[in-house]
Amino acid sequence: MPAVTTSSDSARINLRTSPEAKALIERAAAIMGSTVSSFMLQNAYEAARRIVADEDTLMLSQQAFEAFVATCENPPEPTDALRKLMALR
Repeated sequence: MPAVTTSSDSARINLRTSPEAKALIERAAAIMGSTVSSFMLQNAYEAARRIVADEDTLMLSQQAFEAFVATCENPPEPTDALRKLMALR
């Protein structure tokens, strides 16, 4: 969960929803002993964190992982094109 912010370093998010969704969110927040804003922020933040983490995670099969490790441990000799590219720096 992000750090609690003061009014000088916070940002606003506005939402529109159906009365049914609003009532359900209010009920869930009350069950959790939270305000609607805190409930929505916490749950939206956690969902966003999971989505971004999933996007940033690379999944490999065991065979692909072993090939990757082997290449890292025994890299091929650089090609002429790679040498030329590195010489530009």
